[in-house]
Amino acid sequence: MLDIPTPRALPHNEPVRDYAKGSPERSELEAALATMRSECPEVAHVIAGRAVHEGALFDVREPHAHARVRAKVFGATKGVAQRAIDAALLAQPAWAAMPFDERARVFSRAADLLAGPWRQVLNAATMLGQSKTAFQAEIDAACELIDFLRFNVSFASRLAEQPISSPGMQNALELRPLEGFIFAVTPFNFTAIAGNLPTAPALLGNVVVWKPAEDQSLGAYHLMRLFEAAGLPPGVINVVYGDGALVAAECLAHPKLAGVHFTGSTKVFQSIWRTVGERIASYRTYPRLVGETGGKDFVYAHPSADESALVTALVRGAFEFQGQKCSAASRAYLPRSMWGRVKDRLIAETQALTVGDVTNFSHFMGAVINERAHTRLGGWLDRANHDRACTVLYEGPWSKADGWFCGPTLIEVEDPAHPILAEELFGPMLSIHIYDDGKPGADDAVLRIIDETSPYALTGAIFSRDRAPIAKAAHVLRQAAGNLYVNDKPTGAVVGQQPFGGARGSGTNDKAGAAFNLLRWASPRTVKETWAAPTRVAYPYQQ
Repeated sequence: MLDIPTPRALPHNEPVRDYAKGSPERSELEAALATMRSECPEVAHVIAGRAVHEGALFDVREPHAHARVRAKVFGATKGVAQRAIDAALLAQPAWAAMPFDERARVFSRAADLLAGPWRQVLNAATMLGQSKTAFQAEIDAACELIDFLRFNVSFASRLAEQPISSPGMQNALELRPLEGFIFAVTPFNFTAIAGNLPTAPALLGNVVVWKPAEDQSLGAYHLMRLFEAAGLPPGVINVVYGDGALVAAECLAHPKLAGVHFTGSTKVFQSIWRTVGERIASYRTYPRLVGETGGKDFVYAHPSADESALVTALVRGAFEFQGQKCSAASRAYLPRSMWGRVKDRLIAETQALTVGDVTNFSHFMGAVINERAHTRLGGWLDRANHDRACTVLYEGPWSKADGWFCGPTLIEVEDPAHPILAEELFGPMLSIHIYDDGKPGADDAVLRIIDETSPYALTGAIFSRDRAPIAKAAHVLRQAAGNLYVNDKPTGAVVGQQPFGGARGSGTNDKAGAAFNLLRWASPRTVKETWAAPTRVAYPYQQ
């Protein structure tokens, strides 16, 4: 009998709490932070539902207070990775045979647990492990992940739209899981992505080997505990911590690799794609490759733009979570006729941002994720300070004595082809190019520059109070961003409202937070049942 889910109504997005002083949620979060700071769990791999204490330990530190070790985590070995694959494949038959509605209940329950008693646990882990402010953690670890879990259930229930049937027969379509296991690779910067990448394929009946980023191990540890509390059967999702290259080598070499669900750097995803391509004849099926990678996200302002809205979008879009979002505003193109008025306001708003320990709720920014990121970004700052094509307008407080702090930085760039306007920086640095809007054809020229300068095409924003420039820019830049924002910052996509993803060097644009992504984890089968089958070979025309 075919498992055809009953379509479910779309849920409402989880409301974002504001954590104002004196609010109940602030008191709850402060208590969770205090509890978590008193602990230092030893984080084991989870394979077939059991903790595996194998491999060398590494530390997870608070980026804003790096002397504080928040967890000690076992790193992967080849044996651990292989055992995770074996456990997933062993769990596959029972999980795939489970009716969709039963699988959906696991993730619906996880969403409700996260909306309730687990909310501040994940928020605290995200703040301490990833240096997000309370508000950024609430948006990510709580609301967005709750939305992913709930909306995915609703979207998945609607996928198996049934075909038409002629008289005397019945046609049906079922969605099978892929044949093999899914390798899910998740980044440090979003707890919601870390939760969505393994659970979206699992909802469709797949089994998963999950490799979270080392710097997100504290959040991943609590996510796995949440999924287990929601009733996830052993072996459906197996988490392996540590060296991504080691785990990837084992997973990509396995003949039953069925898919890769990836968020991370463009370079790493291209390496995965190359490896799969070279080994394509060795797999039982063609692996599905889904990746969301880098970004060099633009803000284009027409002379008619609302200047207050523009400045607010630039500051929030570039500097929230230290610019460590693939969607963060990284390059801005502003008209010279406006620049004289906007420049001082932009610098003043940036100077007003406070940077420090995120458990002090007054700070707007925390620290970048680790010392490597601090050193890399410092190299870009040094380059800007010594490059004649660049003018550093403002350089916020930079330090690594107590935490890996990179202050918000504004750089005016004269050369529109400069690498700082083309390459992903992944930090709190906003580069600004001023175009001469008084010249004939200036709009056409700057839009062409925006489209051609960077290899990425993830997000972008257009600011104008005039409809015609909006329509023109949206058309010219139609391939330059998978998520385009009009009169808003280019970051902050909401599940069910702005499905997320980009193309070119930014990924496969399979749109997390929509049915498009879920279809990648299903293998449709059509079944035709004939009730009155023909019993004669000859056709009427032969008579």
